[in-house]
Amino acid sequence: MSKIIVNTLERKSKINRNIYGNFSEHLGRCIYNGVYVGENSDIPNVNGMRTDVVEALKHIKLPVLRWPGGCFADEYHWKDGIGPKENRKKMVNTHWGGVVEDNSFGTHEFLELCRQIGCEPYINGNVGSGTVQEMSEWMEYMTFDGVSPMAALRAENGHPEPWKVKYFGVGNENWGCGGNMRPSYYADLYRRYQTYVRDYGENRVFRIACGPNADDYSWTEEVMRIAGRYMDGLSLHYYTVPGDWDKKGSATEFDEAEYYRTLKKASYMDELVTKHAQIMDRYDPEHKVGLIVDEWGTWFDVEPGTNPGFLYQQSTMRDAMVAALTLNIFNAHSDRVAMANIAQLVNVLQAVILTEGEKMVCTPTYHVFDLYKHHQDATLLGTFAETAKIGADGETIQNLSVSASEDDAGAVHITVASLSATESCPAEITLLGRADGAVQGRILTGRMDAYNDFDCPENVSIRPMESLRLENGQIRCTLPACSVAEITIA
Repeated sequence: MSKIIVNTLERKSKINRNIYGNFSEHLGRCIYNGVYVGENSDIPNVNGMRTDVVEALKHIKLPVLRWPGGCFADEYHWKDGIGPKENRKKMVNTHWGGVVEDNSFGTHEFLELCRQIGCEPYINGNVGSGTVQEMSEWMEYMTFDGVSPMAALRAENGHPEPWKVKYFGVGNENWGCGGNMRPSYYADLYRRYQTYVRDYGENRVFRIACGPNADDYSWTEEVMRIAGRYMDGLSLHYYTVPGDWDKKGSATEFDEAEYYRTLKKASYMDELVTKHAQIMDRYDPEHKVGLIVDEWGTWFDVEPGTNPGFLYQQSTMRDAMVAALTLNIFNAHSDRVAMANIAQLVNVLQAVILTEGEKMVCTPTYHVFDLYKHHQDATLLGTFAETAKIGADGETIQNLSVSASEDDAGAVHITVASLSATESCPAEITLLGRADGAVQGRILTGRMDAYNDFDCPENVSIRPMESLRLENGQIRCTLPACSVAEITIA
């Protein structure tokens, strides 16, 4: 029997709700036919936004949404996406699939989507091919409440009142698709551009600098050294790819060795966050700069027969385990991780939702975010898990991953991922500092390759955990193989 200890007396950092954020790019069917179908669609919508998708995202309490990219951000010119839709410029999306982008989803539409969901917008500005003036005017257009050319243009386009836009990224992947820059060059550009991303009225901007790709620690070192005092956040990108970049592996057809290899690569996030945070600590010992992991998740080969530039992949219980493991890592580092945005929202990479015409399905990853939503803005508690090594063909990981938090109402929420593909795990959970209380549990479980599709949308879903009791500070349960559980003590 594995022992898990939750110390309710060891109160640690606050888990920023934005760790449970998402990412939406003009890529494949994420925006068009994903969240946005247009006002004239037969699919139920409000101002063009799919009602079913919006309601699903409200249910998991999506806190923050990043847009318009991604690589698309550094070729996106925001003025192309405002004004009467029939007059908006059309362009070819050269990054993703070579399809025509008609700009019918732009600034007004994105901020309307965020309003309907009830989440914070996180907008990524164009450093790679854009100008300082363009970026400055975008912020003025969105947030200035006064007399100015951009405020007048916003009113002319039907929105006289300014929006609140807190989170703004100054460039994306500027070490790669955002300009192939060296860190010192980007750091100087960041200092210049962010100067003109101004605070207007009561709107206070949280400025996010482009951080490293995976383990590029020299990028973090140089950008923090040169520009650290000018930023509120530094991004980090890391994708879990079980194979090579030119042959990543199938999203649905894999063996146990590949399952464990995927989880082992996902667990590398802990080392990445730890080492980048150590560098940040040298330049920012007071933790004023948040680590923003604004692209993460699994990346497999696209589904057979789909546009390779659309990055459409199914999502199995393997993806759910990656999500649970990664979110537990972010919770553990919530003293430094201030936001995270899984890639991506709908129909792209590790999506939480898939759509096809009028049909919508929630993926196993979606259900993990549902199980974890009570950690948002709760206080991290100290935990210890007695674990065992599991794996196949030399690919080994620990069998359990745990987080615990206490919310403002005093409820304790424990999330446990049982990572074995085949073996259940009897567990004894001990709560230090709490002897009794009503217990409820929810669990997601299934074969490692189980998934939901449009014919069987409930194949993998959350169900109640039965017969849970807290007696003398202990809860006993059996965690099935390949499962994610949430246990709540009132």
